[in-house]
Amino acid sequence: MKIHHEGTNILILLFIVLAALNVPVWLFMPPIVIPAVFSAVSLLFYIFVFNFFRCPKRNYKGPRYGRAVSSVDGKVVAIERVYEPEYLKSEAIQFSVFMSPLNVHANWFPVDGTVEYVRHHNGRFFSAYLPKSSTENERSTIGILCDNGQRITVRQVAGAMARRIVTYAKEGEEASIDEHLGFIKFGSRVDIYFPVDAEILLKLGDLTSGGVTPIANMKGFGERK
Repeated sequence: MKIHHEGTNILILLFIVLAALNVPVWLFMPPIVIPAVFSAVSLLFYIFVFNFFRCPKRNYKGPRYGRAVSSVDGKVVAIERVYEPEYLKSEAIQFSVFMSPLNVHANWFPVDGTVEYVRHHNGRFFSAYLPKSSTENERSTIGILCDNGQRITVRQVAGAMARRIVTYAKEGEEASIDEHLGFIKFGSRVDIYFPVDAEILLKLGDLTSGGVTPIANMKGFGERK
C-alpha cells in the first residue's frame, strides 16, 4: 500500500516517539503483561495513523466530458440548493461528502478543466458533519472552469480533528480527474457547488470513492468523444 507523502514525516516521527516510550516500559515496568499491553496499544495506534495516510492509485475509466467524479472517500451528507458567493456568485447545488478518520484523505479533482481561483480562509473547527462548517470552519476554495464551459466550486473544509488543509491546486493549471487537488488531515469534508441544471447521481447517505464514483452530469455530458 502506497503512503501519501503528506504522512511520511509524521509516520517516521511517530515511530521514533513510540519506540522511545516502549523501551523504558519494557526495561523498568515488570511484569511482562504491562509492557505487552502498552506495546499492543502503540502498534494499534501506529496502524491507525498508517492507514489514514494510505494513498491508493486510482484511474477513472468512464466518460469524462461534462461528468463530475467524487473528490473524496466518504458519505454524502448534503445535497441542497444554495447561494455560492465566493467564486460562482450564483445559485448552485451544494454536494457535500464527509470523511471519517478511517477514510482515505487524499482529495482528487472532480472534473477535467482549468483552475481559475484558489483561496485559503482561516476559521473555526466545528465538526465537519455540521452544515455551518462550510462557511465558518477553516477552508480552501478552488474554482474550476470545466471542460464543458461551466464552472464549479470545490471547497476543502477542516473539521474538529482536521487542523491542516493542504491545497495543491494553483491558478492557471490544468485540472484532471486522475490528479490530486489536495489533502486534509484527520477527518473533514469537501463541498462541491454545481450549476443548478446539473444532474446529481447520488442521494444522501450514499458512500463515495474519490477519483472513482460519478456524482453529477452537467451540460453536454457525453457529447464529446
